[in-house]
Amino acid sequence: MTYAWRVDDVARDEVGVSNPIVYENKYEFCGYCLRISRFINANLGFSAYVWEAGIALCQYFQKEKISFTGKKVIELGSGTGIVGILATLLGGDVTVTDKPNILKQIENNVSINVPAACQHRVKVRALTWGEDQIKFPTVYDFVLGSDIVYSSVSYPALIETLRYLARQGATIYLATEIRRSNDSALFHEKLLPRYFNCQVVDSLETKSIIVCKLSKLASTPEG
Repeated sequence: MTYAWRVDDVARDEVGVSNPIVYENKYEFCGYCLRISRFINANLGFSAYVWEAGIALCQYFQKEKISFTGKKVIELGSGTGIVGILATLLGGDVTVTDKPNILKQIENNVSINVPAACQHRVKVRALTWGEDQIKFPTVYDFVLGSDIVYSSVSYPALIETLRYLARQGATIYLATEIRRSNDSALFHEKLLPRYFNCQVVDSLETKSIIVCKLSKLASTPEG
């Protein structure tokens, strides 16, 4: 079920737009009920949606009974934060990232869904692919991304960021909706295998969504 309302004055100042509309959807994964809010008219573009690939990745965690307890996790292009929030609830020490203008939406959802006793295990930070990754450590056990393979223009920067964050052997989970319009199949079939071992671990054929598990190759082009 979806709920909609206009935020109060305090939230309006934080979002930076007059009369922003918030839609809230509820999801259940791994025994948790998540309330995910979306700032519809706050100029967040595609980040103001919960994409099917994100749902697929959460469902994969549920199906495989994945635990992130004691693990360091970073999510790229988080959007609403749904995947990173679930990883936090599943025990992870999680850094949720996106472009600076998306962070208020993520912070709002973290405050709604992550209990106060667990909020020390989740951080929300800006990360622009190909630019800011060097500000982050390379100690992550997992790198997560859902529907971040959406623009061929961004693929070199995304590859550079994934390579940096997986430098010490992180496991990467990517959930992608394969679309003809953006060469996402090429990204998975040609670009990623240059640097990573790639395995499709789950798929939703009716929606052309795949979940891939990646690990860095022992030797790669450019070292």
